[in-house]
Amino acid sequence: MLNSMMSLSKCYFELTSYMKENEEYGTFWQILEDEYLLSKRMLLELSGMEILMEKETISRESIKIRENIVLPLLVIQQYALQMIAQHNEHQPQYEKIVTRSLYGNINASRNSA
Repeated sequence: MLNSMMSLSKCYFELTSYMKENEEYGTFWQILEDEYLLSKRMLLELSGMEILMEKETISRESIKIRENIVLPLLVIQQYALQMIAQHNEHQPQYEKIVTRSLYGNINASRNSA
């Protein structure tokens, strides 16, 4: 149960919330968010906790610290991907941004609690 709580604690649907308005992917995004909310509610109910990882303070705080590092990289990465999708004249630079931001995100994920 702890692994599931940890995984759900790392979810941040606000980052991709703009996708719910997307004609092609909006329905899929909503399904994912609904499943996340249901899973979270059920885990909390089963565990008797009020917040995910309530009894794992150090791990919960570690995830928060990691997210403060990863979130800006994800925002930059998403912007660069959007520019690439628009076939922007600076495509090679945006591709480098995506690659470089991946390095930071992968490293942060490997070193997370």
